[in-house]
Amino acid sequence: MTGPFSFDVQHTDGHARAGVFHTPHGPVETPQFMPVGTLASVKALDPDDLHRLGATMILANAYHLRLRPGDDLVRTMGGLHRFMQWDGPILTDSGGFQVFSLEGLRTIEEEGVEFRSHLDGSLQQFTPESVMRIERNLGADVIMQFDHVVPGQSPHDLAQVAMERSIRWLVRCRTEFDRLQAEDPLAPTPVQALFPIVQGGIHADLRRASAQAIRNTGDWVGYGIGGLSVGEAKPDMYAMLDVVNEVLPTDRPRYLMGVGFPEDLVEGVARGVDLFDCVAPTRMGRTGAFFTTTGRRNIRNAQWRTDSAPLDASCTCVACARFSRAYIRHLFVAEEILALRLLSLHNVHFLVALMRDARAAVLAGTFEGWSHDWLARYHSRSTPS
Repeated sequence: MTGPFSFDVQHTDGHARAGVFHTPHGPVETPQFMPVGTLASVKALDPDDLHRLGATMILANAYHLRLRPGDDLVRTMGGLHRFMQWDGPILTDSGGFQVFSLEGLRTIEEEGVEFRSHLDGSLQQFTPESVMRIERNLGADVIMQFDHVVPGQSPHDLAQVAMERSIRWLVRCRTEFDRLQAEDPLAPTPVQALFPIVQGGIHADLRRASAQAIRNTGDWVGYGIGGLSVGEAKPDMYAMLDVVNEVLPTDRPRYLMGVGFPEDLVEGVARGVDLFDCVAPTRMGRTGAFFTTTGRRNIRNAQWRTDSAPLDASCTCVACARFSRAYIRHLFVAEEILALRLLSLHNVHFLVALMRDARAAVLAGTFEGWSHDWLARYHSRSTPS
């Protein structure tokens, strides 16, 4: 790995790794949870909040930003970093998941995908080449290939078609990516890293074939693992991570896309994953759900009405340091905006801190015992309350 990108594996404990991923906008200690700023904003939080809670890398979405405000405008404003005033590393998803979730509004062909905008119904087209140009304009440090995503329970034949098309699209992405790097030196982030995406559904042979085909196409700064947490059972997701772990190189970062529930992060780290992202912590916060070390809870429940304890006694976030469950419940029931902000802040902090603790356990050589105890405590209450 050359240039501004490198990955140093500092310690391993089983398949779990503690490392540092170096990017043009700074280092990222791994394992790491990346808060999602779909539209160049992590909902209800600002960059100072993210810095204070310990986030170092965030994600934005090419599909949404292409439609609003437009990737050309973002480039005119200096790229995502300057536009949203975030000085750390950024990763942009290619929009593949969003496009393929537009059931009834899109047509998939070998050239690309034609779809109707969910905003105004206008006809749009994404191809591997156009997505590379969009992500170039946005200026993230790490950009993802355009891939073909199918539901998690897809049969073998459908998953194979999508996997093989994703490989062909990867080759086209790489060609356009290399051209842009050579011919567009004035982009907001002149040197970017393109991550391929391992697909294959819940079929071990397809996952192996995808990972091997990607490796055969060339050298990569890092690898995405996609098409999981999209409807399949959790044991199936974990099994696919075991398969991919056997094939991908151990000296490059691995990014499990769209996965962000606490137990899945711990299970992912145990299977060699370094980076995670998900909209779950902020989306759940807006519905009243919050994470604790003994499972998920909901602030709307009447049992918290006179509870003077923080959301989670072991949490050091601002919400837990200052406010009680009773107060935050009052805010939520009264439809005060502050409730959504505090719950979102807590949930994001919880996942970032969880990965910080996982990293410390790997460095100490105690990850297996730590993860067993953490998962047992988290699952100690079988149903959310």
